[in-house]
Amino acid sequence: MSKPSMIMKVISLSFIIFHLSFSPAGAQKLTINKTTIDVGKTGFDVPVTATFELRNKSSKPMVIEKLETDCGCTTVDGPKTVAAGERFTISLTYDARLLGHFTKQVALYSNATKDPVYLKMKGVVLTDVVDYSKRYPYDMGGLLASLNNVEFDDVKKGETREVEIQLMNNTEQDMTPNMLHLPSYLHALAMPEKLEANRSGKIILTLNSEDVHQYGLTQVSIYLAKKLGEKISGETEIPVSVVLLPDMSSFEGVNKELAPELQLSAETLNLDAHHKNGTITLTNKGKSPLKITSLQMFTGGVSVKLPKQELQPGESTKMRVTIIPSQIRKARSKPRVLMITNDPSHAKVVININVE
Repeated sequence: MSKPSMIMKVISLSFIIFHLSFSPAGAQKLTINKTTIDVGKTGFDVPVTATFELRNKSSKPMVIEKLETDCGCTTVDGPKTVAAGERFTISLTYDARLLGHFTKQVALYSNATKDPVYLKMKGVVLTDVVDYSKRYPYDMGGLLASLNNVEFDDVKKGETREVEIQLMNNTEQDMTPNMLHLPSYLHALAMPEKLEANRSGKIILTLNSEDVHQYGLTQVSIYLAKKLGEKISGETEIPVSVVLLPDMSSFEGVNKELAPELQLSAETLNLDAHHKNGTITLTNKGKSPLKITSLQMFTGGVSVKLPKQELQPGESTKMRVTIIPSQIRKARSKPRVLMITNDPSHAKVVININVE
């Protein structure tokens, strides 16, 4: 082998060794949703907290050796160990005893990364802060909103409905609020189009039911953006549900004495972490077959098993409802089961689920 070839091989091997030794492998073991959180405004001596979402993506337990803050004005809370694949949070709280803008951080030392990971919070402490939490309880990245979930209930085909989402720009930057990922049956209008810093406005969300193509429950997630082209995130998600009633004219002229009649053993289930399953008996007390044409859940974390969706007169079946409490707690709307039937008196049936 020639001397130049040997030199090239040595250089290539050295590059590979250099690359491997400096590859950020630890970064793959620990993922962080946001390394910097802007907590916005707070009042003097009113502590404010930033909660960071992380995950141990390695196949081994993660040991948090130390959480070191950059000053005595902040406190930190987090777990000591994290199981493989588990999600966890670290909370950093600032005492807000100095006026003005601030940036505080905590260094996370663990066996998941060679070097410490830094988590930062920033904001501003003011002498007088207006509390918008009652009128605008939902913070979507500095854009405060009156709603984070929209429900259009008992909509008839052809109807137009409107919902107003009140907004407050709680930052020092001007915004142009808009809705992203709108389906064809929803339209959004921002008023005003440009929302100046520390000003209020609204978005009018309009439903055109003619463009909703199925009876029963239709669900979609739209996203409240501070400007066009902004990336979507769970922080700005607004779930929208539409319950479109079946065409009631199909029941006109029906002899109710000959119609199907749904009877439920209960309309509410009380479940908890220890009692995750519940059963409701459905009986057809009418004179013709009862058909359940739609069976849907309003939230995640709920599953339903119904052996029969058509019951002959006098026939019964048991509907089994199962919950996953951890998922339901994250849901923005109340857990319910929706049924659409051909019973003229019970075309829409809702089973409420109370989770303790």
